[in-house]
Amino acid sequence: QLQDFAAGWVGGAASVVVGHPLDTIKTRLQAGQGYGNTLNCVLTVYRNESVAGFFKGMSFPLASIAVYSSVVFGVFSNTQRLLSQLHQRDPGRAPVLADVALASIVAGCVSVGIGTPVDLVKIRLQMQTQTYIEADIKLKPTFPGFPVYRGPIHCFRTVLQKEGIAGIYRGMGAMLLRDVPGYCLYFIPYTFFCSWINPDGCIAPSPTSIWLAGGVAGAISWVFATPMDVVKSRLQADGVYLNKYKGILDCVLQSYQNEGLKVFFRGITVNAVRGFPTSSAMFLGYELSLKAMKRDQTESNP
Repeated sequence: QLQDFAAGWVGGAASVVVGHPLDTIKTRLQAGQGYGNTLNCVLTVYRNESVAGFFKGMSFPLASIAVYSSVVFGVFSNTQRLLSQLHQRDPGRAPVLADVALASIVAGCVSVGIGTPVDLVKIRLQMQTQTYIEADIKLKPTFPGFPVYRGPIHCFRTVLQKEGIAGIYRGMGAMLLRDVPGYCLYFIPYTFFCSWINPDGCIAPSPTSIWLAGGVAGAISWVFATPMDVVKSRLQADGVYLNKYKGILDCVLQSYQNEGLKVFFRGITVNAVRGFPTSSAMFLGYELSLKAMKRDQTESNP
């Protein structure tokens, strides 16, 4: 149903506004240099770039994440509905685990096609003012600390011209490895937390249960997704000033050799903290707008 796509668009826009400042901190911690810890990163960004620094690269996600979320929620809901019909299950009952898992996998696979370019542009814009600490690197004609890209459209066009389609989809494999299990750990906990909180199941959850279930599901999903999210961030940030990594495995090995196992958990606190409000906003936007659209449809078609 088209209503699922429209409601996903609303949820996506809400989650970007709520979560982007923490997303910027997470990206700087994962792919930047010299921040030490989360608090130091926050203070450094504020000191050097003021409040605007936390919202770098937000315009593109705000325009595109809404579309991305629309696809994720639309594909997930319609796949789940189709599976229910194929197995002749009662649509009024809470969905079974197998249906939720399969719908999550399908949504994760489909979303990567849209999500990879969006994340790449966002990360390049977030990272372009960072000083790159590396020996024997000739940074011509671009110098760290000075913006490479004038905005999201210029960033997209520049990457496409210099790196081609492969550049736009840099980090796609890592994103697939992050998002397929990530969406399973997103939609499955949400569905069953709703069922647990609501005695009547997840068919008509209350705003409080949506907020709580969505927040917990988001935190769980992001904690488990963090190691591959670190790899994806590094692959996509790579190329602002130089190309360090040949692929996923090379990125994993170089990161481990240089910084140890702890590097793959960099930003995990920010991800967990950020996962709660962004997912709460996402699910609230989705569920409440979907409910409003269905109510309007019922009133116009008595």
